[in-house]
Amino acid sequence: ALRKGSDLEKAFAVAALMYHNYADPEGKLSKAKTRSLLQSQFWHVIQGQENKPKYQEIISYLDEESENKIDFEDFMILLVSLTLMSDLLQEIKNVKTTK
Repeated sequence: ALRKGSDLEKAFAVAALMYHNYADPEGKLSKAKTRSLLQSQFWHVIQGQENKPKYQEIISYLDEESENKIDFEDFMILLVSLTLMSDLLQEIKNVKTTK
């Protein structure tokens, strides 16, 4: 069904697939796995953002010693938050598609 989906539908499907590939049997991600996933699969978005307060706040949350796990909804909010604060967002805004 996704082969016929729009680019946006496919993008969300890939995000969901990546999340579920890393998730535990309960369908949640530990903070350590979340950080690992971001560093391996979201690198171009977070690259160069290390000095921004919002980035530091997000990473500090993931570094906290806690048994709390992240569900899919929180993961998607995390992706959107990181994208919104990134320098890549301006590049994205400058791209024009011809569809």
